[in-house]
Amino acid sequence: MNIDMLIGGTPTQSISNEMFDRKNPVTGEVVTTAPAAKSGDVDLAVKAAADAFKTWSKTGPSERRAILLKVAEEFQAAVADFMQIAAQETGATKVWLGFNVKVASGMIREAAAMTTQLKGEVIPTDKPGSLAMSVRRPVGVLVGMAPWNAPIILAVRAVVMAIACGNTVVLKASERCPHTHRLIAEVFQRGGLPKGVLNVITHSADDAPEVVSALIAHPDVKRINFTGSTRVGRIIAEQAGKHLKPVLLELGGKAPLIVLEDADLDAAVNASAFGAFLNQGQICMSTERIIVDDSIADEFVRRFAQKAKSLTCGDANKQDVILGSVVDRDIIDRVRHLVDDATGKGAVIASGGVPDDSTIMPATIVDKVTPDMDIYRDESFGPVVAVLRARDADHAIELANDNAYGLSASVFGSDITRAMRVADAIESGICHINGPTVADEAQMPFGGVKASGYGKFGSLQGMEQFTELRWITIEDPHQHYPF
Repeated sequence: MNIDMLIGGTPTQSISNEMFDRKNPVTGEVVTTAPAAKSGDVDLAVKAAADAFKTWSKTGPSERRAILLKVAEEFQAAVADFMQIAAQETGATKVWLGFNVKVASGMIREAAAMTTQLKGEVIPTDKPGSLAMSVRRPVGVLVGMAPWNAPIILAVRAVVMAIACGNTVVLKASERCPHTHRLIAEVFQRGGLPKGVLNVITHSADDAPEVVSALIAHPDVKRINFTGSTRVGRIIAEQAGKHLKPVLLELGGKAPLIVLEDADLDAAVNASAFGAFLNQGQICMSTERIIVDDSIADEFVRRFAQKAKSLTCGDANKQDVILGSVVDRDIIDRVRHLVDDATGKGAVIASGGVPDDSTIMPATIVDKVTPDMDIYRDESFGPVVAVLRARDADHAIELANDNAYGLSASVFGSDITRAMRVADAIESGICHINGPTVADEAQMPFGGVKASGYGKFGSLQGMEQFTELRWITIEDPHQHYPF
């Protein structure tokens, strides 16, 4: 299907009229043909957002809230369209995509509730006859860059709190799901969002560096948020730093799930399967390392392998399965390297395996992983999980922290006091006790540490990212000066 961009509320082709194709990862057929934007298109989109900011920033909070609540209703009404389009572009299962719409709708409602929470405070001042206060104000034009793996959740998260705070946004769609991200803007329009408040540009993979650089460098762009790989996040942070522009980064992960010797093994198995294989392991919070106390490791792996073998896989566009296709062949190639390297150094495949000529891969467990293997440290972003053996709780903490990433983590154990100690010692922005590493709620502070990025999405913390805090005073014009 041919689509267009959205600039200033108007369906728009690229200035060059060039297009690019997105193919279904399973069949290889073209499912979307989209405009291939370049720097000139960026200028048009930013200008449209800057023009809209003049009015939207002055729109009252109750009106912004009413619009966003209507947008949330429209999202739920569009669930079938999202499931169909995103499944074709990404290979994801309908269950995952339906969950995406549900969470995104919740994020929009949470953002709507925050429109009246842009509060400051009166601050005591030493100056007689003066009133000092802090106030929060919208920033201006912001850029959101969203990935393909949770295409609806992460694109909505990239724009909705910024909009709720009175900003306008240019959304850079992923080249792997341009139609899905374009539909998001269409649904916002159905809910009554004024023209130019949300603009969407699409681009080919080859043009991504030019488009990203143009967005960051544009003088009317005030802040950027990016969700994606750590490699690209570093590039964006470096470029933004040259222009002294704040960036909110949510990057890669290598989430550990620790299973202590007193854990409920069946509960740990269920959480491990959910965290490792939901959306084919293509989530920044996916469980990539299961660190098990050696005294229970054999029994845990036996039960976990049995669970993994029960998870169905196939073409999600044709049948109801637990695991669908990965987004592209490069995921399989990366996973193959990690598995081959690990087994060549002594690891054992407890379940699954890497297909030779397909993007559909079964749930795969690699047991007895050691630090000399690439899978020990490198993010797989696919349906494979590594099992590591720990001598005790302290060794488990050491293994969990022996990694560049620090987004999500989990600890399973019956002694909650000890589990809390372990959780507190793990270097991550998020940690769950007796729960999976994959979890999200609109009102929670979401973000990582180390190579997983910095800053937080969500509720009050998100408001701080998308507003400026200003100091304003009202003073006696006849006050005394020393000269």
